[in-house]
Amino acid sequence: MRPDPSAFSISRRAARVAPFLAMDVLAAAAVKERRGEAVVHMEVGQPSAPAPRAVLAAAQAALAGGRIPYTEALGIAPLRERIARHCAEAYGVAVAPERVVVTTGSSAGFVLAFLALFDAGARVAIAEPGYPAYRSILQALDLEPVPLRLSAEDGFVPTPALVRAAQAGRPLAGLLVMSPANPSGTMLDPVGLAELGRTCRALNLAFVSDEIYHGLTYGVPAATALASDPDAVIINSFSKYYCMTGWRIGWMVVPERLVRPIERLAQNLYISAPYLSQVAALAAFDAVEELEAVKADYARARALLLNELPGLGLGDVHPADGAFYLYADVARLTNDSAEFCRRMLAEAGVAATPGLDFDPVDGAHHLRLSFAGGEAAAAEAVRRLRGWLG
Repeated sequence: MRPDPSAFSISRRAARVAPFLAMDVLAAAAVKERRGEAVVHMEVGQPSAPAPRAVLAAAQAALAGGRIPYTEALGIAPLRERIARHCAEAYGVAVAPERVVVTTGSSAGFVLAFLALFDAGARVAIAEPGYPAYRSILQALDLEPVPLRLSAEDGFVPTPALVRAAQAGRPLAGLLVMSPANPSGTMLDPVGLAELGRTCRALNLAFVSDEIYHGLTYGVPAATALASDPDAVIINSFSKYYCMTGWRIGWMVVPERLVRPIERLAQNLYISAPYLSQVAALAAFDAVEELEAVKADYARARALLLNELPGLGLGDVHPADGAFYLYADVARLTNDSAEFCRRMLAEAGVAATPGLDFDPVDGAHHLRLSFAGGEAAAAEAVRRLRGWLG
């Protein structure tokens, strides 16, 4: 007798994880492209530029060696040492290589950090609007995301006052911040970052800083939480500035006491980050000239969109200090950003992400536009949107 498939239940933790709308839009755009229709991709945070030449050459050399093995769970020593040196070069912060953990993208870093820091049921403060996977990963791990409501009027900046207000209800266990932020592009200055760190120490909270968009700033460089708080957990990645999204390679810097617990978790959850990607990532640090040229293209795209979008009725746009997104208030055009983005894709061939991905409260009248495709893609998007909205 064959078993009844309906007898198998879906776990509560899986059922409460919301879809990642940006990826749903990407899937819908792929269907459109398979029909031979051109799409301007502004829905995902993915550089259109390929990985740097040095990265590709390093990977090809590793492949020619014929053996792609497991590595130590914390990552190969040369890469951990190079990341530590990067912290000194970029921020003037001394980091022991032993505190560096190489991960399968930043996503694995969040899972490892949350599992190492928090017990089930713990409350973790996150920005809203903010990166939707934070909320989903926390919920999947039986943790409670606690939104810190941010506003355009305040520059979408999380503050100690917001953290203390969230703590006043039921105690928090941690705070997660991102700078530059997704979707707003807002950056925390060194003073603001240090104040959040001091607040976490005063309230006995774990402080996690997502620094995945470091390197992609338009003005002053981004500050690291390590500069003011050596106990902060830093999560970064080669995906964004280094144009290595599909290589799935990232890193963490953690306090010494967390190294062994995280190592044990990594050993059991995924053994190690991919060897090929680790070797390739080691070469990425020597490709700065090529990567800065890519960033200059983002800067031109950003300037073009900030100049042109107001004339299209998309004028309420946060200017974005960093990353490669613009977060637009489209309340004058719609109160249903999901339907608006669906029509934009179907009728104009421009893919964008509904604000509901980032903000379940006010996201219905926001959308996020990624300019990671560079100036040419931004110009084509403006052309199409002018015809569609005009």
